[in-house]
Amino acid sequence: MDTKEILKKVRKIEIKTRRLSDHIFSGEYHTSFKGRGMTFSEVRQYQFGDDVRAIDWNVTARYNEPYIKVFEEERELTMMLMADVSGSESFGTKNQFKREIVTEIAATMAFSATQNNDKIGLILFSDEIELFIPPKKGKSHVLRIIRELIEFQPKSKKTDVSQALKFLSGVLKKKAIVFLISDFMSDDYEHNLKIAAKRHDITGVRVYDQREEKIPNLGLVNMTDAETGQTMLVNTGSKQVRLEYEKYYQGKVKYFNETFSRCGAGSLSTRVDESYVTKLLGYFKSR
Repeated sequence: MDTKEILKKVRKIEIKTRRLSDHIFSGEYHTSFKGRGMTFSEVRQYQFGDDVRAIDWNVTARYNEPYIKVFEEERELTMMLMADVSGSESFGTKNQFKREIVTEIAATMAFSATQNNDKIGLILFSDEIELFIPPKKGKSHVLRIIRELIEFQPKSKKTDVSQALKFLSGVLKKKAIVFLISDFMSDDYEHNLKIAAKRHDITGVRVYDQREEKIPNLGLVNMTDAETGQTMLVNTGSKQVRLEYEKYYQGKVKYFNETFSRCGAGSLSTRVDESYVTKLLGYFKSR
């Protein structure tokens, strides 16, 4: 993809997602995520009606009269976008690939954060960390993030959500709003999710295609695993084969839902042919 085509795609996504974030998401984002942190501001003399629990006993003892700690709402937050760029994200049977929806959701959230003057960072991952962009403010920074989401070519096609979460915990010490966007066709990430969710406000956004839920009866079909590159002849005419696949897939979905719930993290799922706008708004309102 040449530079001109990339810029054209960036502009197209900016127009679409900026409109969404400006008119739909900015208020919901603000309500859902702002004002959760309280930071120490100053001490002042106690006044009638102040909460006695706020008294600073050290300062009170020093000056021999009551002083209280004053806290203010922490207005500036950090948003970290974590996007799965493994091979399975290039799958899609309708109008768009999963990766395109991942990009749009990430861009919408980035512009929503920008509206509130928050910092935005990006982690692109497969079974390794492909790219890390530290959190920063500004429109040009957001456009760089969108450009990377569009054009980045990962080294690996495999997925490891656990490694991505481990990296997040190591690189980001202050509390952040985290959107982890993937199809979550990965295993054993509960331990690292639990650690990360203790510090950060994490939401898992599962993006999937309807053809991943069930295998249609098409007879003998050559199927290629997008992450391993392995091709095998599958008898989709076999009811047993179709049932086994459906069981495997539903197991992944169940693990995603139950794991995020157990770890105290938020979660939502959106299909590529559904409105992710409706899903995100519903999620924000439920918070």
